[in-house]
Amino acid sequence: MTNRRNRLELTWIGKEERPRLEPRILLEDQELSYSKRASDDDLFDNRLIQGDNLLALKALEHEFTGKIKCVYIDPPYNTGAAFEHYDDGLEHSLWLSLIRSRLEILWSLLSDDGSLWVSIDDSEVAYLRVVLDEICGRASFIACNVWQKRYSRENREAIGDAHEYIVVYAKDPASFKESRNKLPLGEKQLKVYKNPNNDPKGPWRAVSLSAQGYRPNQMYEIVSPSGKRHKPPAGSCWKVIEPKYKELLAEGRIYFGKNGDAVPSRIQYLRDIEGVAPWTWWPHEDVGHTDEAKKEIQALFGKDDAFGTPKPERLIHQILHIATNQGDWVLDSFLGSGTTAAVAHKMGRRWIGVELGEHAATLCAPRLRKVVDGQDSGGVTDACEWRGGGGFRFFKLAPSLLEKDKWGNWIVNKQYNPEMLAEAMCKLEGFRYEPDREVFWNHGRSTERDFIYVTTQNLSREQLQFISEQVGDDRTLLICCGAFRGKPDFPNLTVKKIPQAVLARCEWGRDDYSLNVTEQAPVIAVEEAKAVAASVSSASKDGAARTKTGGRRKKPSAMQELPLFSGIDKGVKRQ
Repeated sequence: MTNRRNRLELTWIGKEERPRLEPRILLEDQELSYSKRASDDDLFDNRLIQGDNLLALKALEHEFTGKIKCVYIDPPYNTGAAFEHYDDGLEHSLWLSLIRSRLEILWSLLSDDGSLWVSIDDSEVAYLRVVLDEICGRASFIACNVWQKRYSRENREAIGDAHEYIVVYAKDPASFKESRNKLPLGEKQLKVYKNPNNDPKGPWRAVSLSAQGYRPNQMYEIVSPSGKRHKPPAGSCWKVIEPKYKELLAEGRIYFGKNGDAVPSRIQYLRDIEGVAPWTWWPHEDVGHTDEAKKEIQALFGKDDAFGTPKPERLIHQILHIATNQGDWVLDSFLGSGTTAAVAHKMGRRWIGVELGEHAATLCAPRLRKVVDGQDSGGVTDACEWRGGGGFRFFKLAPSLLEKDKWGNWIVNKQYNPEMLAEAMCKLEGFRYEPDREVFWNHGRSTERDFIYVTTQNLSREQLQFISEQVGDDRTLLICCGAFRGKPDFPNLTVKKIPQAVLARCEWGRDDYSLNVTEQAPVIAVEEAKAVAASVSSASKDGAARTKTGGRRKKPSAMQELPLFSGIDKGVKRQ
């Protein structure tokens, strides 16, 4: 700790222990994906992902970094209460470590004008704020909104719990302020706009023309229609300079009261009001409460199968209304009952939802199918004028890329087919998976001139030379192969062995980083992985040396007959 740069921070047991996440690929389950076209504006690229949400966020990182407009999460609050769908009780430091790892990736996924919204209660809000200050920067803090979740008193406690918080941070607070949407006027605000004089411009209200302070050019005298003269009240000045006042007077936008002699005020028409700026007090009348949320879920699935701790759709609607516009990406990595995805879909936003439990398939997917079919009549359906349409793709996390064989050696997982292996290696190496069936060595690219080729075949020097000639001088190629013979000293090629090249990068075989486990799965230590990689590499070098000094090698087959992927799936046809 003495070597760390001095700064204000929150410390806890295990803070420095960070997971080495494997960037898994996503496998679509066609049977659970669903779509229905209702209009030309339908959105079909929404994603529902079942699996550990930390691994899922890592899987999304390569494709979606800098693209998400709004992240909303409702993580377990670490209250010690037991719920049917997840265990909310965790030791404090473990909760901090696990939530920190997720927040770091979520923050990186946000666009430059994006915002992060986190629901939390009193048990962890203070600690969450400090962790978010470390990750996002204290200057990125926007607000800590107070949601009135109950409308009746809680008499069982010393002081009844009636609220939760929604903490908001923005990548660029100034940009967020300019781009965030205002809220529509409520019933109480609308009541002050009247039209007693049948003004053709519609309902209006009188707004004070005076402001606190003293400005010489705003201290002029105003003469009312009755001839009465008015000066700014003591300690005040007029809000506008005299030329602007005369302009408003000519437009009929100055009001002197019924008798024409009152202190002047400015006429504000309802039709000119874009809305009101959000504030931090969110009463249940505006955004709903917990009972409303439970009734919404029970209306869809009945009382027996309902999710225990949903958020009301009106609450999520207000968040997404403020933070996003149609077509923007919304992400919820603690999807729960699917409320965020359902509301985002009805509002015409693109969405990604992640949920670990089986209810991703048994609760979230059926709920969203109802939304797509237009059979969800509750929540904000009428407010959004939602009638159905669009769709989503259902994904599961692929298994870990590497597994141990019966001798304890790391090998490529037998569940991986050639395409899965290529996509996984692209993610690991930072390439976009874009296989070209016309060019056997092109499985993906990182730039317009930098490509990757994945095969488990043992490549000879002659084969590497052939590939080098195909790639040409103006392009570069990363080759990930099972093994290679000879020294790959071609300037346009970089050759790595799999799995040796990636052994030390990740915690292979770990499927659970969830916030609801009491015993974490064993972690493969980086030292063990490095030791295995070093021993294998040494053995490979010895083998290569023996090959050079040994007898005659069999002539390799023509590269045109080289399988696109070799050594994984014998059923794959040659290209």
